[in-house]
Amino acid sequence: MHIVVNEDLKAYIDPLTPEEHEALERSLLAEGCRDALVLWGDVLVDGHNRYGICQQHGIPFQTLQSTVFKTTEDVHLWMIDQHLGRRSVSDFQRGVLALRKREILNARRLQAASPAESDPVPLAPVDGLKSREGIAKVARLSSNQVVLIEKIQKQAAPEVVAAVKSGAISINAAAAVASLPEQEQVAAALGGADELRQAAKRVRETRKRPPAAEPGTSAPDTVEALRARIAELETENAKLRQQLAALAH
Repeated sequence: MHIVVNEDLKAYIDPLTPEEHEALERSLLAEGCRDALVLWGDVLVDGHNRYGICQQHGIPFQTLQSTVFKTTEDVHLWMIDQHLGRRSVSDFQRGVLALRKREILNARRLQAASPAESDPVPLAPVDGLKSREGIAKVARLSSNQVVLIEKIQKQAAPEVVAAVKSGAISINAAAAVASLPEQEQVAAALGGADELRQAAKRVRETRKRPPAAEPGTSAPDTVEALRARIAELETENAKLRQQLAALAH
């Protein structure tokens, strides 16, 4: 039987941990593959890990043809929804999946808005994913987390993305590191999780630091400088009141 493993679909599947893979392998060797692999045509939709182990050990398996899909996008959306409902999927991955779902639905909506025929086709709703709040609800995240994940997708080096996907660093840390030039991101990632966290800390500290004074200007405001400025303003106000009083006479 010819089965196609679509790499785009496989990207939605988080790899098993060594312990999980070993447990599944033991189960399949002892009991066989009891659940059928789901196919759409010859494309494998569900059962990628079981298929790999069965192929490795020559374990027989059954297949089941799905009749609910009409397009590849249908398959993508189904896989996304399956993984969004799983507790084992990380916060970062759920955010990525929800954003990908929005992309697919928006593409469909645009295609429906510009049909080849002359008659317009009604626009399909984007399934509550028009706003960041909608994406956050679907992914069970906060709106701020969605913003950070978008930033990571757009700006982070692949090495930083790999680190946050593996859980080596948090979404917040990865977004902070993504603010750095790509070379600095890669260097931090090569230094491991500790170096990435230190890089994120440096970025946050830089943001908190007041801007340096330009040449020829005064240093950043201190309490004393603020008090002096207040005194100047009070003096100016007093002079203005005197001028107004003189004009009134």
